Amino acid sequence: MDLWVVIPAYDEERSIGATLRRLAEQTDTGFTVVVVDNGSTDGTAGVVRAFAADGAGPRVRLVTEPQKGTGAAADTGIRHAIGAGATHVARTDADCLPGPEWIAAVKRAFGEGLEMVSGPLRPRTDEFRLKLWERRLLPAVIGIAAFFGRIRPGNQDPLALGPYLMMPGCNVAITAELYDRSGGFPRTRIEDVHEDRALVNRVRRLTTAYGLRKDMVVYGSVRRLRAYGLVGTLSWYADHRYTPEVVDIRLGDLR
Repeated sequence: MDLWVVIPAYDEERSIGATLRRLAEQTDTGFTVVVVDNGSTDGTAGVVRAFAADGAGPRVRLVTEPQKGTGAAADTGIRHAIGAGATHVARTDADCLPGPEWIAAVKRAFGEGLEMVSGPLRPRTDEFRLKLWERRLLPAVIGIAAFFGRIRPGNQDPLALGPYLMMPGCNVAITAELYDRSGGFPRTRIEDVHEDRALVNRVRRLTTAYGLRKDMVVYGSVRRLRAYGLVGTLSWYADHRYTPEVVDIRLGDLR
């Protein structure tokens, strides 16, 4: 197994370093990282280059994708990895912290025969001093989104071989073969299409070898929840029924 981790990044100078450090702390260090700079206007690329030059963590490559969009950037990174020999690819995002056993959990899932796998998304506690309701709200929002994802008409595909499962793009892994066969992430912007849901629905037409594993944990930023509020966040994940003027929320935008 030649596992690569892909991280799309746009103006993540303040966050990408923590993500890379968390990957360097994995219990299983047998993987390569590719960060996709999606046209950043800040020092994102410099942070990545400095981390790679330090040599203390996993091997890190930096590639660029000028076409704006998490789907486009993730697809570029995954296809770069596959072209370099990756047999399996995991994706997280530049505002996320994979748990210390994340890589090991990904490999176990593939070893069990899964071709695509995801796991829990829990709130980060290091960005803000979270209130109790905020700590509980992100898992609740994800749970609500997962429930409605299973019953929503857009996911009721008569050609699907298995049920819809919510697999967030910041915590997903897939074999290179299945990624190629499915067509991969649509090369879109997050405000246009939720590329992770699109990929799941593409995969469902091809195989039933996909699933969720409780030990594959990623801690995600709550900055969108804090910026949009509960109703706005739920509406955002429900086919962008709420789309704010500023989609790319960064820590500097919040007080």
